Amino acid sequence: MTTSTDLHRIAVFCASRPGLDDALTKAAYDAGNWLASHGIGVVYGGGGSGLMGSVSSGALDAGGEVIGVIPQSMIDREWGRHDITELHVVDTMHERKALMAQYADAFLVLPGGLGTLEELFEVWTWRTLGYHDKPIGLLDVGDFWQPTLAAVQAMVAQDFVADRTLADLVVGTTMDEVVENLRRKAR
Repeated sequence: MTTSTDLHRIAVFCASRPGLDDALTKAAYDAGNWLASHGIGVVYGGGGSGLMGSVSSGALDAGGEVIGVIPQSMIDREWGRHDITELHVVDTMHERKALMAQYADAFLVLPGGLGTLEELFEVWTWRTLGYHDKPIGLLDVGDFWQPTLAAVQAMVAQDFVADRTLADLVVGTTMDEVVENLRRKAR
């Protein structure tokens, strides 16, 4: 096992649902497993299903640290996972994201839905405004993120988003590629 000295924990944002493509579920499991195998803890939304459940299972199966942060309303719906290293129950989604950001040295975004998009854009906006300096990466499994990137490129073309903001985002198709580039940006 290789231990990272610069990225101790990465917050992972992804779907709470499994979606239709089993390759995305496998990629989520593999991402969690890769992080734990490389000595990097996982901070995630605390859920036990969907891609979130797969990420946490992959990390746990590799003996890794898994920290979940979940709102009480989701615990009440029995969406939480209790067999992880730490589970923090908060009141709101805002508190959830703030605590996840506090624990993490970087952010990794896997495929997901509206919540995942919201998490991506919030931490990206925070970085752009200088609220944190933690790098953000997309694991672009099967070109999942290409439509989103095309939309942001259209915003750049209209000068609503600076070129450097788009260039600041790490995008890769493998964990090796994404995490190495997150490490470079974290220095």
